[in-house]
Amino acid sequence: MMQSYTYARIKKSIGGVIVKNTVPRLVKGDTVGFVALSSLVEPEKLGEALAFLDELDLRYKIGDTINAKHDYLAGSDEERLADFHAMVKDPEVKAIFCVKGGYGSARIAGKIDYDLLAENPKIFWGFSDLTYLHGAIHEFADLVTFHGPMLMAASKMDDISKKMFLQLFTPMEVQYTEMISPLTAIAPGVARGQIVGGNLRRLVSTLGTKFEVRTESKILLIEDIAESIPRIDSMLQQLKQARKLEQLAGVIIGSFTQTGADEAALLTLMTEYFAELGVPVVAGFKIGHETTNIAIPLGVDAILDAQEKVLRILPGVH
Repeated sequence: MMQSYTYARIKKSIGGVIVKNTVPRLVKGDTVGFVALSSLVEPEKLGEALAFLDELDLRYKIGDTINAKHDYLAGSDEERLADFHAMVKDPEVKAIFCVKGGYGSARIAGKIDYDLLAENPKIFWGFSDLTYLHGAIHEFADLVTFHGPMLMAASKMDDISKKMFLQLFTPMEVQYTEMISPLTAIAPGVARGQIVGGNLRRLVSTLGTKFEVRTESKILLIEDIAESIPRIDSMLQQLKQARKLEQLAGVIIGSFTQTGADEAALLTLMTEYFAELGVPVVAGFKIGHETTNIAIPLGVDAILDAQEKVLRILPGVH
């Protein structure tokens, strides 16, 4: 699943590319920050997240947004923006963990000081609604971010998902094979490119904005929860009409849970959209809203091999 590599071996394994936009690794004893940039948090449930950080031998600072409330949001836009900027500016904070998704990150994306983040590079971790900020940070701060489970759900993570946090401490090539989950090749081929994407609904919501997802020569990751097959069809159609599927390098289909349909129906739909693109497409990755949620860096080079059914991703830290 994860292998520690020398840079020479990484270069040999993935075409001689060393990613320059990686972020500094964590060291045991480092301090990390907790923020809520989306929906309202139940702070009484924070205990399991703190306990998990104790297991990782990390210290923590709890942002003001953990206890903030503004309607359905974890504080007003100004409060959430200020909390994020405070964590970016704080020299003691080496990583920023978003504790909950839902909705809200898009509301602050246009006000974030991306130059400040580029000048103070640090780990940014989250998924689901945070897809919006992953793309924004890649585009405007040119930094790798991490698509991984929220710490508020630490007790629901299985062991393999918890082990994925180790990639934050040591540069490791993430290797996803069928040892983790059965994979289905929808279209053959081998591709190399940067991984982008995340939650399908949030990706579609970027269209027509300055944060519009850029897919040219990229390996696109998609996942979602509680969307019906017709809704997924509609969102894929919107990506297609926006010409976001035309110049892809490859497609990683993650977890689509609570669709109200069986996996065969989902696979049929994905085949309709992706089988004839002429790029490798593989489904079945446990990346998304499930107990197994394999964390991966976004914005780094990867190789997707549909023949061997393997995904290899460069480290996100240095």
